[in-house]
Amino acid sequence: MGDHAELMERFEGTAQGHQLPAAGWRICLAHEFAEKRKPYQASDVSAAHVLKHLGLGMRYLRWWYRKTHVEKKCPIIDMFNPLPLRQIYGCPLGGFGGGTITRGWRGEFCRWQLNPGVYHYKTVIADQFTVCLRRKGQTIYQQVLSVEKPSALQGWNWGFCGHYAFYHALYPRAWTVYQLPGQDVVLTCRQVSPVIPHDYQDTSLPVGVFVWELENGSDEDVDVSIMFTLRNGLGTKEDKRGGHWNEPFSLEKEGARVSGVLLHHCTPVNPYTVAISAREKAGTEVTHFTAFNPAGTGQEVWQDLLQDGRLGSLAGKSRLTEKGEVTAAAVCASCTVPARGHRTLELGLAWDMPCIHFGAKEKLHLRRYTRYFGSGGDACPSLSHYALTHYEQWEEKIEGWQRPILESSQLPSWYKSALFNELYFLADGGTLWLELPPEACAEDVQGPAGAGLSQLFPVLREYGRFAYLEGQEYRMYNTYDVHFYASFALAMLWPKLEISLQYDIAAAVLNEDTQPRRYLMDGQMAQVKLPNVVPHDVGEPEDEPWQRVNAYLIHDTADWKDLNLKFVLQVYRDYHLTQDTAYLQDMWPVCQAVMESELKFDTDDDGLIENSGFADQTYDAWVATGASAYCGGLWLAAVCVMCKVAGIVGDSEVLQKYSAILTKGTRAFERLLWNGKYYNYDSSGGPFSSTVMSDQCAGQWFLRACGLGQGEFEVFPRSHILSALKTIFELNVLSFGNGRMGAVNGMRPDGSLDTSSLQSSEAWVGVVYALAATMIQEVGVAHGWRSSAMVQAMCLSLFSLCRRAWCRRASTPRRAATGPCGSGWAWPSRRQRPIATGSSSARWPTCARSASGACSWPSRAEPARQLHLAQRRRIPSSPEGRNRGRDGGPRWRTG
Repeated sequence: MGDHAELMERFEGTAQGHQLPAAGWRICLAHEFAEKRKPYQASDVSAAHVLKHLGLGMRYLRWWYRKTHVEKKCPIIDMFNPLPLRQIYGCPLGGFGGGTITRGWRGEFCRWQLNPGVYHYKTVIADQFTVCLRRKGQTIYQQVLSVEKPSALQGWNWGFCGHYAFYHALYPRAWTVYQLPGQDVVLTCRQVSPVIPHDYQDTSLPVGVFVWELENGSDEDVDVSIMFTLRNGLGTKEDKRGGHWNEPFSLEKEGARVSGVLLHHCTPVNPYTVAISAREKAGTEVTHFTAFNPAGTGQEVWQDLLQDGRLGSLAGKSRLTEKGEVTAAAVCASCTVPARGHRTLELGLAWDMPCIHFGAKEKLHLRRYTRYFGSGGDACPSLSHYALTHYEQWEEKIEGWQRPILESSQLPSWYKSALFNELYFLADGGTLWLELPPEACAEDVQGPAGAGLSQLFPVLREYGRFAYLEGQEYRMYNTYDVHFYASFALAMLWPKLEISLQYDIAAAVLNEDTQPRRYLMDGQMAQVKLPNVVPHDVGEPEDEPWQRVNAYLIHDTADWKDLNLKFVLQVYRDYHLTQDTAYLQDMWPVCQAVMESELKFDTDDDGLIENSGFADQTYDAWVATGASAYCGGLWLAAVCVMCKVAGIVGDSEVLQKYSAILTKGTRAFERLLWNGKYYNYDSSGGPFSSTVMSDQCAGQWFLRACGLGQGEFEVFPRSHILSALKTIFELNVLSFGNGRMGAVNGMRPDGSLDTSSLQSSEAWVGVVYALAATMIQEVGVAHGWRSSAMVQAMCLSLFSLCRRAWCRRASTPRRAATGPCGSGWAWPSRRQRPIATGSSSARWPTCARSASGACSWPSRAEPARQLHLAQRRRIPSSPEGRNRGRDGGPRWRTG
């Protein structure tokens, strides 16, 4: 654990815990982060940029006021009320789409995402685990396993010494190890969530399991009780509205018995029930306390446990709470641990909000897990029983998935941690996984223009609809330009969810929304969605997602240059990984439609699209004019994919069309943008035109990730890619934050930051990981690891959550977002499929090394090998002529 030595330096105990993995993120509960962080907000924008975007600011202010004060809704982007950046969060509990509950690394329950797309950042102090030890019939130790010393619940024994405990995260599991001072007892709490690749049932469940491993190091038996207390509610004003109540339950099925308490939270919209429970078995007793006052001293439940290590277990329901009153419940599991022995207690947490309304309240939606546990709001007992009797199977599958990566000696430990821990956002990203209603028909989901998508309805009927937010502060679902970077995790681990998401995007492409809207950047009116263009997103939680798309209203994204291209590239990537021919056949006409829409941006008919002099792509504050490395590179990659797919489906007319475009386009791209060392940011000739963009090889990255980009399907000369990556590494990586902050988006050739926009001087996590993947593909692992290692440290070590972006002044980052959660899975691109399936045969590229052993960039292609290839393919041997036919055009397979 040398990677986290600083985070563990305050640990004074000797306990190692019960069967913890070596890889992961580990921190002592007594650790204090020295550098305090504050969220990025309106006041952090420089005066120069404020003046530059004064019109945008005034329009945003009017829109924000109307949204918050007139409509009484949360804006999709709130620059005036930034979320706090507290360095407290750990692995969330729960699968995909049923909501999540996050437990911090100090053990607190501190973030709640039960209502769709809505987060509550509230530490609920009554939500705790407490341990009681008894020897020879006497209670000798009773302690809340929390380092906090709150003013509430003064009758409890708070302030566990954090120097004798540590937290370890390897998503979807986490461990907290407590060495009880002076007791010769070590507790290991293992937290398990059902996040299992290629599983489309249990991965949807809103449950978490706490497996308590009890180790007795003394020479006499000890009775151990673990009490789990939980408040009815999330610590918000809704808790005091009245009408909430608790009741005990017990469910025995297939020889297993689970008991606990149900906490019914009765709100007008999206009511829910939470269950705390424990498994009864030989040697384990489960007791409960149905209701106590969490706003009082807590003496009633504390003294009940202290008396005999058990709770009273009174039968019957609690009364309904009065207005202004709050309630909580407790469950306790107890056993005897023999001298020098080990025992296990199993406790569970489940929540059931089966039917949800979004902000518009127009439709009732059913969550995915209701397919298996019903939608009547009474599923918590069954969910609790299922979780506590199946978690061992989940762990076997999780370990089988993670083992090949964790056991690889070729991978750095931080990478193993990042690869799994940053997947948390797939569950905790305001995630939706919804069933189609039983009465739904194809017309309901495909819209007036989507009849040609033959598999859309069957796919959505079988696998449901999946969506996640761009970020906790960017509340738009399936933001497509960012999903481009994150999508590898879904495509490789849950491919059916990626296919479902793509079908929803395809249906949105074909349909339109003629409603006029004023866009904030330029103040112009335009319709919300044009036909045959990819939407920016599928909606927001305050409205009605899927029914009304394009919640983003800063720019009219119908004029963005990258969205259509990213759709085409992802369609082929998905086919490459799944070999789903029906999917490819359905998507082929949609790909043709969006590419036809894209062709209008080639204003001079040179085969290369041009940017229009505003921020018309995912970098929505960074202006590009004319040909650009980012959009131009994505365009050529998409044209290459069109040629490939045309060959697969046997469409010779389209193959001929796009082969001709690619011939012209590659010539124009090299002529207009290549400067001998890298591709210029754009061809405008302006003062920042020659900026080194870290994302300039995005097209090559995606092609190589799809098995293209080389050989017959080489688009960009390899010598140019190598030179560009070398320049990026030297300037954007090593010259940014002393090489310790990843790769900045834009760097001037003289090593100074590009300050032409807010975004050019930032580092974006998903982009850095994509750059690392490209370096691994083209150069070797060492430079890719170097480019991204510090990003992982910034994401996890400083925040215990992955972040979207930061600038050189890293104390003002932007909050957790989609991009990082999946782009890491693209790093070993040529070996993706073995990793995704957990195969132990995965192999990894190695770094080119000089005689001294230092990592070095590979030389240009060896002359002899280059000549051999040129003779074999009968093409010119110069870099500019590689992969050209006799007429100078590319040579493509036609089948």
